[in-house]
Amino acid sequence: MDKNRKKYSSNFKEDAVKRITEPGYKITETARNLGVNATMLGCWKHELED
Repeated sequence: MDKNRKKYSSNFKEDAVKRITEPGYKITETARNLGVNATMLGCWKHELED
């Protein structure tokens, strides 16, 4: 099952989180634009905050 799982680089994750921390960008909108799940984007944000 892991064969179908898409992996994202740490740079991609960091850039995505930077976008949602800027004023005016929502998690759902950014996730849709990047083609990722909004829940996953929220998890990345929490991981980088720790």
